[in-house]
Amino acid sequence: MYDWMTPLKKIVESYIRKVIGVKKLCDRCLDTKRWGGNVVLMVVDAAFTSIGLNYFTAVVPKVEEFNQKFVKTGRIKDLSDLAKANINELKKVWQNERSWKAAKEIASYLSKLDDGRTALRTWAKKSSLENWWEDPIGRIKGVGLITFQYLRMMGGVDTVMPDKIVKRVINEILVLAGEQPVNDDMEFIKKAEEIAIACGHRPIELCWMTWLIQPEGKIMRMKKYRNLFSKI
Repeated sequence: MYDWMTPLKKIVESYIRKVIGVKKLCDRCLDTKRWGGNVVLMVVDAAFTSIGLNYFTAVVPKVEEFNQKFVKTGRIKDLSDLAKANINELKKVWQNERSWKAAKEIASYLSKLDDGRTALRTWAKKSSLENWWEDPIGRIKGVGLITFQYLRMMGGVDTVMPDKIVKRVINEILVLAGEQPVNDDMEFIKKAEEIAIACGHRPIELCWMTWLIQPEGKIMRMKKYRNLFSKI
């Protein structure tokens, strides 16, 4: 056992206690049941999230708008429909063409594996962090390591995304425990997974914790967006 584990675990617990309910969110993510279990919406979510806008105020409302205009109307019923969808029509919801190209290519690849949830889980189970850029989805333009990890998480892989918020919070915890921060993305993922498991938590729980603990104005995201959690 690491000599820094006792202070580290105490610090991690002090953060986790602030986001009661995070376990249920993570259960749903690992069960591939976010967005009502609709993998089309999960792929669109990942593609929108990739450009770095505020998840709750920018991404979630736009995914819901896409849901209302394309999914619930039956215009896009499955991954193959998304792969064939007209970008100009899609851009009426979300103007970033790069996001749509990535979403369509991800959908195209997954649709050849199986249907919806099974397709994403089949891919995620076979995917690997090592040489991720050689993965069929990792090779898609617009899919960086963060998006790759996000899709793996929604496909059932217990891991973390090395985005700026996750890295800032986890590195803050490391520094408070007297450890050095980890800047390299690949090494960071491995370190975060190690910390989570050693502290008795799943890596995905630490990842979600970092997002939900963030303040927006005077309110923590965990409280501000609680009404959205059953949806996402």
